[in-house]
Amino acid sequence: MKTFFSHGVLLRLVGLLTGAGLLLAGPAPASLCPDFDSANRLALASLVSRGEAALEQPDTECQDRPAALPESTPAKEPGNRLAADIGYRTGADATESMRQHCRLDVYFPEKAKSFPTVVWFHGGGLTGGKRSVPAGLRGKGICVVAVDYRLSPETKSPGYIEDAAAAIAWTFQHIASFGGSPEAIFVSGHSAGAYLTAMTGLDKHWLAAHGIDANRIAGLIPLSPQAITHFTIRGERGISEKQPVLDELAPLFHVRKDAPPMMIVTGDREQELLGRYEENAYFWRMMKISGSTTTTLTEMKGRDHGGMAEPAMPMVLEFIKAHSPVVGAPGK
Repeated sequence: MKTFFSHGVLLRLVGLLTGAGLLLAGPAPASLCPDFDSANRLALASLVSRGEAALEQPDTECQDRPAALPESTPAKEPGNRLAADIGYRTGADATESMRQHCRLDVYFPEKAKSFPTVVWFHGGGLTGGKRSVPAGLRGKGICVVAVDYRLSPETKSPGYIEDAAAAIAWTFQHIASFGGSPEAIFVSGHSAGAYLTAMTGLDKHWLAAHGIDANRIAGLIPLSPQAITHFTIRGERGISEKQPVLDELAPLFHVRKDAPPMMIVTGDREQELLGRYEENAYFWRMMKISGSTTTTLTEMKGRDHGGMAEPAMPMVLEFIKAHSPVVGAPGK
């Protein structure tokens, strides 16, 4: 069956697949769809980069089937432990949706103390994806708090931003009980997760709702974030993803001199999603103009949007080493 998609539908589909780590070359995961093979996935990536849309597609029920992550949260590994499926929005005012979807895993070194922690938000366009611990952060002497959050269209903005702030607040409140340092909490994520990273770290009112100053975050590491208002939020308002919007739900709206150190990383400007490098270049420039001296921007040449996150992990670890105040930081 031949199906034609708008550029916006393609972007959402790519966001979902790349956020789940599925838009990759090689054999298709069996849990996706048997006829949605690597050639189709590579064609999809190529189509998005050219802004075109024509592709052989499997049946709709197959498209909607949940796919298993190739990089799923690890079971117990030597020297590390996993505390899995912890609810972080469970108070008396929590909705059933919050109780169901606001869950996290804590992957931490067994014997280390005062180690740094990365709160990690998955990608998926704010409409899909699943929590996992990035392979490049495992076994590195740090803790990773991998977070699930509510998704659109079930939850509209700013629900997922509120969830992200609640997960960060939970980490500040509980990481010491796992052996980590509350003074060395970093926030990171890819794509939609990077958007949540930047929003919660720059707009201080989200964490202030939990009695936490966002400037306590040791560092922000958004990997290919949307710096303008996220395209899913624009879609919720009936606005095309090709119509830029910059309002209070845009990280760029909240640039400030006193923000935590921030390392912005994008893929190659010629292979990234619609204008993603350029909006982050402007984001970086405005942070600099605002007076920030601890914000950097790195473009990963030869890497597309879905393929830039895992190769960026060595830089993530170096950033943690440079900005962590604790002895337990990697390499210290």
